[in-house]
Amino acid sequence: MSISLDHLSPLPARRWRVPPLIQATLACHGLAGVVALARPDAALWAGAAVLLNHLAITVATVTPRSQWLGRNVVALPPAAVRRGEVAITIDDGPDPEVTPRVLDLLDQAGVKATFFCIAEKVARHPLLAREIVARGHDLQNHSSAHRHTFAFLGPNGYAAELAQAQQTIETITGHRPRFFRAPAGVRNCFLDPVMRQFGLTLVSWTRRGFDTRRALPRQVLRRLTQRLAAGDILLLHDGNAGLSPSGEPLILSVLPALIERCRAAGLRPVRLVDALH
Repeated sequence: MSISLDHLSPLPARRWRVPPLIQATLACHGLAGVVALARPDAALWAGAAVLLNHLAITVATVTPRSQWLGRNVVALPPAAVRRGEVAITIDDGPDPEVTPRVLDLLDQAGVKATFFCIAEKVARHPLLAREIVARGHDLQNHSSAHRHTFAFLGPNGYAAELAQAQQTIETITGHRPRFFRAPAGVRNCFLDPVMRQFGLTLVSWTRRGFDTRRALPRQVLRRLTQRLAAGDILLLHDGNAGLSPSGEPLILSVLPALIERCRAAGLRPVRLVDALH
């Protein structure tokens, strides 16, 4: 399915504040340049400071929950905590084999979830994407192609990726995403200002089940529920789902038990759009 971007333009940009790490980077490079010119004998120390700064940027890039590169929602706000809410988020779909069964499990439990979908898969399975929305769930932006090189894109690459995903999802479902989750949670300093141009807020997670690899369901459940508390954003996968030893997609074994654990703890799963707005 081909989507035209000719009429697509970003939303009016919200005010962007330069992230602290980027401010520190600019200051570090400027100061290092001044020191190297004024005190050539200290140039080695100035170079070392720049090297350490770039190391910090690298760490921030590969740390999904990092706040150093811009706003990153890793937990629900205080109002949602007071209401005893948690958010179950499901990535990498829609998958024609797994997602319909996930939707049935959620229906049986009377729970609404948030699906971060890959736009190319939305285009391949439009009826399934519409079904997610029709059943009352939240469908958000998880990039257009889920590129392994996403963290290395520049501003133009990010703008193209986000624009394509926004248009594809809105055209097919009738809903324009408000939240974005980076592939594997990794990104660089160029993403935040581009994302804000499209009215998107970055959302990561409080804890994840690591359910894209082969594992025992109880191991995945333990990772998700250890220190489970109001305000948690929990991550599972319907696309690229790992399998249990019996060959069952892990999310299908884990999801009912996860919902039961939430309710036993007095917690109510809600959609991100309800908790954050």
